[in-house]
Order: sequence, then structure tokens, then C-alpha cells
Amino acid sequence: MDFDQRVIEEFRANNGHVGGTFEGASLILLTTVDAGTGKPHTTPAGYLRDGDRYLVFGSPEGRSQPPDWYHDVLADPHLTVELGTEEGAVKPFAARAVVLEGEERDRCWELRCSRDPGFRAHAEHAEQAVPVVALRLLDLAGNPERNRMIGQQLVLHHRDLRAELHRARAAIDRVLAGEPAPEPEPEPDLAARMRRHCLTFCYALRAHHLQEEGTFTAFEKQFPHLAPAITRLRQEHAVVERALAEFEALVGGAADGLPGDPADAEKLRAELDRLVTGLEEHFAYEERHLLPALGTPLPS
Repeated sequence: MDFDQRVIEEFRANNGHVGGTFEGASLILLTTVDAGTGKPHTTPAGYLRDGDRYLVFGSPEGRSQPPDWYHDVLADPHLTVELGTEEGAVKPFAARAVVLEGEERDRCWELRCSRDPGFRAHAEHAEQAVPVVALRLLDLAGNPERNRMIGQQLVLHHRDLRAELHRARAAIDRVLAGEPAPEPEPEPDLAARMRRHCLTFCYALRAHHLQEEGTFTAFEKQFPHLAPAITRLRQEHAVVERALAEFEALVGGAADGLPGDPADAEKLRAELDRLVTGLEEHFAYEERHLLPALGTPLPS
């Protein structure tokens, strides 16, 4: 287990508190979607409160470039953050990142350095000014138009996941039939194409559920009557995540040519079907309970 993963597990087990190097520090967990692969990943980061915002800093910590999470939020400013709470347990929150510039960036940078003079030393290795990013947590109160947009995005995400699933199934079927892939397809090897489509589906589904976990926290606050539905949805997420981990491990064998054999491709197809059993029901239940609260029509 690497250093970051140990910090993450300790953070989650102790309501945001960790020992060792970060003992007493204000930490937050950032889960972003990798700008290159689409795979979600979680990173611990120090933060500073600024009103209702959480400021995080792209400190290179001895490197010349900002950390990976900064490049991720440039590509997609929507992320999930985890924080310790007064309830005694870490909770996920949906957030939006804004990269600060000009005087506002300089003010927040100086505020950070004034509280930790050693922090300025990290900037000496950077090739550019250390980025300062403000995170605002999702708040569903008092903005019906924004809520409708969130509902519309939920429907679009479900549509996109269905399309990814279709592509993954089609790629497996082409391996089973020994058919060439449609143009354009960058990999000449059927197994490699199948692996790429399957992993894309895995990453997209995982990212969608992680973002929803943060949004559910806002739902619980704004719409208390939805608590039973949200509890069920969280439980279903846990079931899907376990199946997703097993499927992703099997897909990983494609790097060694595992699913290139039709028998192995059949097994992969069966595991994919098992993974998505009930997924349509999950989507329908979620839309049926959440969209009316957001003022968004149900999809036809």
C-alpha cells in the first residue's frame, strides 16, 4: 500500500484526522477523473477555509509541475471531496473547482503562506506560480433552475453510460465473431480494442457513482423525505462497486492476452451481463425518486 492510500484509509477511519506527517493538518480528499484515461482517483490535500470555500493549492512538493489532480480539474471542474463532519464520520460532497487568478489568487496564496511560512519553500521548485483552486460544495437550496440542470445532467449521464455499455458489449461480440472493428479504431488487435471499451465503461460507471455519492449528501440536507431512497441507492452503489472491481480485474487480464480466446471472451461477456443486471432498474428507481424533487421531467 502506497503512502497516499494509507493516509486515505486513516482519514476515512478517523473522521478526517490522521497522524504522522499530517498530524493536526486540515486535510481534504479530492476525487477527480483522470484527464487522460477517465479513471477516477483520490488524492489527499491540505486546505484552507475562505468563507464558504475550500482553498487547495497545486504545490509541486519538490517537483517542477503541479500535481495530477490540478490537470484533472482543468479538464473537468466537477469533483467529489471528502471531509470530516460534526456527525463523527467522513462524508462525500459534490464540488466545483475554480482556478483563482490575479489579485484574488495572490491574496489567497499569501494567506496560506502566512499561516505556514514553510509552504512558500515548495514554490521554489515550481516552473510557474503555484495554482490556487477554490472548491465550492454543491448546495441545492434556493435555486430551482440549477436543480433542474442537475436533474438533466443525471439523465444525460445515464444515457451516456448506456452508450458505453453498448460499445463494450459490441467489442466483446466482435471478438467472439472474429469480425474487424468499425473505423476508426486505433488498435489493430481485437482483444486490445475490447479491453479499451470495457475499461472505459468501468471508469465511466465508477466516476458517475462517485459523483452521485457527493450529490446524495446535498440531497439528504435539502430533501429529508428522500432519505429512504438515498439509502437504497447507496446500498446499490456498494453492490455494483464490488461487481465492478471483479470485472475490472478480469478485464485487466487482457493485457496478457486473456480475453483474446473466444472462451475467455464468453466469460467476460457473462461477467459484464452479471455486472449490469439490475442496472436499468437502478437508473429507473433513481430517476423516479430524484428527478421530481429537482423539478426535472422523467425521461420518456
